[in-house]
Amino acid sequence: MNSSTARIVREVVFQVLLIIIVFIAVGYEKHAPEISGAKLAFFSSYTLAALLIGYILLPRYFYTKRYLAFIAGLVLLLGVVILVEELFLEKIFFPASRGTSFPGVIHTLLEVLPIILILVGFKFAWDAQYKQTQLEQLNTIVAESRLQFLKSQINPHFLFNNLNNLYSYALENSAKTPTIILELSSLLRYMLYDCKTHVVPLEKELKYLQDFIRLQELQLEGRGSIQFKVEGNTKGAYIAPLILVVFIENSFKHSTASQVKNIEIEVNLEVSNGLLCMHCSNTFSQESNTEELARGIGLENVQARLRLLYPDAHRLHISQKNNKYLVDLEIKLEAVQFRPD
Repeated sequence: MNSSTARIVREVVFQVLLIIIVFIAVGYEKHAPEISGAKLAFFSSYTLAALLIGYILLPRYFYTKRYLAFIAGLVLLLGVVILVEELFLEKIFFPASRGTSFPGVIHTLLEVLPIILILVGFKFAWDAQYKQTQLEQLNTIVAESRLQFLKSQINPHFLFNNLNNLYSYALENSAKTPTIILELSSLLRYMLYDCKTHVVPLEKELKYLQDFIRLQELQLEGRGSIQFKVEGNTKGAYIAPLILVVFIENSFKHSTASQVKNIEIEVNLEVSNGLLCMHCSNTFSQESNTEELARGIGLENVQARLRLLYPDAHRLHISQKNNKYLVDLEIKLEAVQFRPD
């Protein structure tokens, strides 16, 4: 049984139970608690009207915003219910009393409308809840699709940056070329295979960062110093993959693009009570033009991913001071929005 059929079955069962409950409640009178043929006939008329409103008028006219057609159909249907009750049912079941006179449309409507509204109201609420569920599922699908698109941009972005460097070393016949290829292969293996899930163990992500920094350090050739420090308990913690590396990559790009020597890059991470704090700083030269680097695809990508993955659960502050770019990031690790099934 598929989800659509299961939903219909649940709705039919619910409607039947609701009709029975309302029938018993309405049919219970102080001096006549028994279920009579008259009560069954009158209530069947109201139930049929409620079903027609709930399953025909609401979906065809009200939900499609054809309000005039809905009102016209509602008035026509209520008129038919009143006519059936006054011209047939009352004359059949109460020929000597209620069947001899017509108390008026308003009086009859006040008796008929509350029961119909109760039955239709539950159908309307059911439809609203179902629509809300569909909307939430659609929003989740859209968000996950966008997230996968953003994630798919990371590999080409990473490859372009490192293949350009590798090309330069290959042209120079550098002895570092095989080591760089080996380190790059290890990083790509993690990106392609270990990062398929929405979250990864934080310890694995930190190992990836260490390997990434080691690869970049090979290309600095002694032009500066790199510091990478992790504090706190990282065991059992999880994080969305490839979030932190973008800021570290930008640090290397800012520094190497603007300085020939005296490069200083510092990355400090601390994990405490489910909160990850990262401070990343790098030197740069004021005379160089690194504004385009600060607005690159990598930074825009990671900011979009943070908004999707950690809404209202992260804080990012980027600034520059005394020839240094500074990044301060806080993430509540347990607040990630998307997890593997």
